[in-house]
Amino acid sequence: MAVHGIRGATTVSADEPDLILEATRELLEAILSANASMKPEDVGSALFTVTDDLASTFPAQAARQMGWGLVPMMCAREIPVPGSLRKVIRVLVHWNTDIPQNKITHVYLREAVKLRPDLVAAQ
Repeated sequence: MAVHGIRGATTVSADEPDLILEATRELLEAILSANASMKPEDVGSALFTVTDDLASTFPAQAARQMGWGLVPMMCAREIPVPGSLRKVIRVLVHWNTDIPQNKITHVYLREAVKLRPDLVAAQ
């Protein structure tokens, strides 16, 4: 079995814990839906990042609320590149699967569709 990465991102309108947790749950649910055979027990780890304007809660908390309690997770800050999209939550999920990388669906929601229009168009 191989480990493949699934990328995803979303945005929030403000730095509020409820908004961050809701958006993160929506993103993870969309990743699970787009990759139908994925189960939390097959997730090796998840790395969440947020832009420097988000600091009110950890996005990983949303995953734990969804039952990902045994999945190793980490949260970090994105590099604050001038002119980049603001209020962004990103995730890189490491999935233990035999599905080939080219069959995995990456998910970009809300304003984050601007980050990878090539992947959004392929969905």
